[in-house]
Amino acid sequence: MAKKTYISILIFFVGFVYGFSQEKKRVDIVFSIEVKVVSKETNESIKDAEVKVDGRYFRYDNVMDNYLIKAKIGGQLIVSHPGFETVYYTVKSKEEIKINVDDFEERKFLKLSKRKSKKDLVNYQQNLDSAKFYTKKNIEKSLTFLEENLKSTKDVRRNATTYRVLADIYFYWKQYDLAIENYITSIKYFDEVTTQIQLAASYFLDKNYKASEKKYIEVLLNKLNFYESLLVYEGLADIYFKTKKYNEARIKYTKALAIANENEINSKITDLNSRLAEVYAAEGDILKAKDYFKNALQLATKENKTRALIEQEKVANFYNSFNQFDDEIELRKESLKDVLAVDSIRIGNTNDLETNLASIIDDWLNPDPDVKGTKLSRFNKTITLQSVNYKIGRAYIQKEAYRDAIPFLKNSIEFAYKKEDLIVQKDATRKLSEAYANIGNVYEANKTFQSYVGLVDKLYIKKQQEIAQAKQFNKKISEKQNRINSLEKDRELNESKMNIAYKDKQLAEEVNKRQLNLIYTLVAGILLLVLLAYLQIRNSRQQKLANNLLALKSMRSQMNPHFIFNALNSVNSYIALNDERNANRYLSEFAILMRTVLENSDEDFIPLVKEIELIELYVKLEHNRFKDKFNYHVFIDSNINLEDFNIPPMLLQPYIENAIWHGLRYKKEMGELLISMEVYDQETIRIVIQDDGIGRKKSKELKTENQLKRKSKGMITIKNRIAILNDMYKEKISVNITNAFENGEGTKVELLLKRI
Repeated sequence: MAKKTYISILIFFVGFVYGFSQEKKRVDIVFSIEVKVVSKETNESIKDAEVKVDGRYFRYDNVMDNYLIKAKIGGQLIVSHPGFETVYYTVKSKEEIKINVDDFEERKFLKLSKRKSKKDLVNYQQNLDSAKFYTKKNIEKSLTFLEENLKSTKDVRRNATTYRVLADIYFYWKQYDLAIENYITSIKYFDEVTTQIQLAASYFLDKNYKASEKKYIEVLLNKLNFYESLLVYEGLADIYFKTKKYNEARIKYTKALAIANENEINSKITDLNSRLAEVYAAEGDILKAKDYFKNALQLATKENKTRALIEQEKVANFYNSFNQFDDEIELRKESLKDVLAVDSIRIGNTNDLETNLASIIDDWLNPDPDVKGTKLSRFNKTITLQSVNYKIGRAYIQKEAYRDAIPFLKNSIEFAYKKEDLIVQKDATRKLSEAYANIGNVYEANKTFQSYVGLVDKLYIKKQQEIAQAKQFNKKISEKQNRINSLEKDRELNESKMNIAYKDKQLAEEVNKRQLNLIYTLVAGILLLVLLAYLQIRNSRQQKLANNLLALKSMRSQMNPHFIFNALNSVNSYIALNDERNANRYLSEFAILMRTVLENSDEDFIPLVKEIELIELYVKLEHNRFKDKFNYHVFIDSNINLEDFNIPPMLLQPYIENAIWHGLRYKKEMGELLISMEVYDQETIRIVIQDDGIGRKKSKELKTENQLKRKSKGMITIKNRIAILNDMYKEKISVNITNAFENGEGTKVELLLKRI
């Protein structure tokens, strides 16, 4: 059983190792892929796009009718063109890649291009390609080709591309101030997110951290694709790391790593694991730093030997900074084997701006350990046999194993001498002298130290020569840039002259436009005032109507308290006389009247028929109380179509009540009450309420002061009610009150009611 288990484990282990090796092999293999860049609308190939993979440019193949690129799994394909936004694509298989782009800008670009001759277009593209080709070989030639483009074209998008390539060249040669200037000029012609990102990176490398941070944050406000978002978060993290804001740096690096993992950008996954390791190392969290360095080292090993060497160098520097010399020495010895296999791996010497930027930032963020006050060591842009041997010897000296250091330092000096690397030769010689001194070999220590002094003098002379060459180089570059600036100024001057030629015309058009705007403004102002007046009037009417409705509702809800009081007293008097039958009958009829009044209380108008029923019931009740005081007659003209007329509810009752209570009640003999309705004209009927009572004058003399107040308020309420109704319905009711007879006796109320 144990034997079977052992065999199973062995088979699993062999399978795992084989699978890992195959995966590593698959990742490392570089293969050919066809790339088609096609317009969405026309489905035609775009032949003059910029196509590059991991820093290497590829031209269009007219025979194959596509771009034939060399790439590996995880490689970053970048397709750019003045006519469309830059496209980023991560290579995931050997299958053909088809990039579809919106062609509205493409058509615009082609339309502008057709204004030029075909030869002019070809020359422009050839100059651009030549400038890129000579970028790392001969900067002067590169600038000359771009200068020719700026002389020959006035197209905005072409100029933007030319200035961007010019800035890229300066960026490669670390002329960051000139790169910034030309990126800004490119953006002035045509604003692209990729150019904005490169401008932010240039600010960073020029040590203008505030400007770089501001620019990256501005870029975040744009609509970004995944790769642009990754670069922005990575750039912000680099700034925060450099300014020792480690928490912010860790957050941004983590966001960038999440994007890289999601989109399987292997090179960036490796870089960002390494960066996070450096953040944790700077914070003193050694365990997390080790974990991230371990991840980065494993990922780098899957990519290629060059990337693995870079990561080994960084991890070894990490071990050195925390005095873990044994781990450092072991790792550097592994690196030494790889360097021996490939002789010398040069880092950062690529035309890919992003890769170059990454190596430069790594180089800059990690200062030399021999410089006082620094913690992390850096790798040179060249990982060579001499540099690795030197660092192994240095680590032995730091752990005080001086005899072990000597052979590595001698090897370093020998390789440095062959490669004419004075810096490493000088440093290794100084360390060798230190090793001899510590083991007590004074003779060799002095001899070696004398060699060190000679190398310092020699290096000083070489540095002076390099400084002179750098000055000469900068002078030539400045002259070229000045010529380019003069071209830009000439262009601006010509544009200014053209603008002046159209200035008078534009001024006249502007004056006319202002006059029209003024007229439109006045008309709009008048219309606005009319509208405001209309709204004010309408609101006023609506408010008035609402107030009238409220007042009418309040008036309708008021039942004559005097009538209710007297009616209840009548019921009480019947009960006192044990006249139960009359009390019940009176109370029943009173309830009917009250119900009718309440039913009509919410209406402005009711049918005339209902009002007649109501007043007949009311008069009947009052007659039952005062049978010995008056008789009544209700006359309705048969010619009146009662269905055609409406009347406010309880409008007639107060006049009838006045006739009974203040006219007929005080008469000694039997009185007469007449209520008549007759046709006045086609639209109007006349309603007359007439009594032969004592008259208004005598009635007033008999009243108490309280009764006078109550009557006054009652009649005012009636007048107000009629006034509101007439205001709302345009004079539908009119009332006239006069004496019925010449002697002042009796009262006649004449009411005219129009059809509604």
